[in-house]
Amino acid sequence: MTISEVARAAEVSTATVSNALNGTGRLSEATRRRVREVADRLGYLPNPAGRALRTGRTRVLGLAVTTYGGHSWNFSEVAYYARLITSATAAAHRHGYALTVLPAALTDRGWRTLAVDGVILLDSPEGDPAVAALRSRGIPIAFDGRPWDLAPGESWVDNDHAATTLRVLDHLASQGARRIALLAGHATDHYTRSCVEAYERYVDEPLIGHIEEDDTEGRVAAGRLLAAGADAVYGLFDGCGRAVLSAARALGLEVPADVLLVTCSEDPAYGWTSPPVSTVSLDPAGTVDLAVTALAGTLAGGPATVHAGRPTLLTVRASSVRTVPVTAAGAGPPSRA
Repeated sequence: MTISEVARAAEVSTATVSNALNGTGRLSEATRRRVREVADRLGYLPNPAGRALRTGRTRVLGLAVTTYGGHSWNFSEVAYYARLITSATAAAHRHGYALTVLPAALTDRGWRTLAVDGVILLDSPEGDPAVAALRSRGIPIAFDGRPWDLAPGESWVDNDHAATTLRVLDHLASQGARRIALLAGHATDHYTRSCVEAYERYVDEPLIGHIEEDDTEGRVAAGRLLAAGADAVYGLFDGCGRAVLSAARALGLEVPADVLLVTCSEDPAYGWTSPPVSTVSLDPAGTVDLAVTALAGTLAGGPATVHAGRPTLLTVRASSVRTVPVTAAGAGPPSRA
């Protein structure tokens, strides 16, 4: 329910609705009462942050990961999100806002009563109910991760995930990999979708492992990929590298002699694993800084902005480099579909 719908039902302007609900403007008591009754009947929930802002309270931005809907999980313990939260907090403070990190399992009612001036949504999936709730209340949104659809005035920031995926696959192929597998998830956000699509274009016979809810780091899925004959794995999430190392040990395989490995992660500990694991960095600090800045600009009356194709960094370590020369029979990249 939006303020425009209340105005139509009450046969008044949106300005009159705003004045009636906020106790401002020169309206008769009868008009105020009628508008409030209509708003109550329709279930309209005004933005409490807007009222508080006019009374001089601290301005607040919200930050949320909505990739998995209402599923409860502690994303702040993941290195990628931990770095992102730190950078988002600094950027919000720089623009004069406090930042509140919202729980992943926020309910629909929570989104419809949330007291913030604007929200940064991370990895928003298809049909994200948070997007619908925020838009209905007129709360500005900026996306870190390309959204499925944009409304006027909304900004987004993202990397070129397809190009990054192809770069990783080319690297693995150059090291002799002939059966490259992808360790991914079931989410419908742009990151997962674009990586999977790029991978499926690259290989003739895709071999994809999907991390299930009860397999948080993907050890079971990684084991299935290796048992199916994968000689290289690209993991899309922070825990994938540890999952493949664990699964390889359980199957008596060695990394990188038997299995090459690259994972997307911001965790510096991958530089000290045995062997050190090659990683892809999506520069979460830089992307979320741009998203917060874009949202602050929108709240100040500025235009929407888009920052597509943000750079990524492939750090090659021992896990994706063959320690022995590749034989002629195994040389060359896999054929592309």
